[in-house]
Amino acid sequence: MLHKMKLQESPFERIKSGTKTVEFRLYDEKRRKIKIGDQIEFSKSPDLQETILVDVLDLYREDTFENLFKKLFDDNEEIKRKTSAMYQYYSHDEEKQYGVVGIKISLVK
Repeated sequence: MLHKMKLQESPFERIKSGTKTVEFRLYDEKRRKIKIGDQIEFSKSPDLQETILVDVLDLYREDTFENLFKKLFDDNEEIKRKTSAMYQYYSHDEEKQYGVVGIKISLVK
């Protein structure tokens, strides 16, 4: 199945270059439909003209971003920084309502 999502320029370019391999989102109704083996087409904000296609390799589910980052990273400062950054996009209430997901991806060449 093909899913479509928007991405800010910085994470879009990092996925495109291969340096970003996990996309973090709320585990809302849209993300609950994603399965391993699916594909995601990311469109770069703000104009949405440029797109990239990725394969979904794995899904990491947790109740909070902090717990998700603790599962994936060892550096406590990095965990704090990444957790704080996610609250620029999502509220604590949304996190509590939906939970979170890390989507392991690989760029389709």
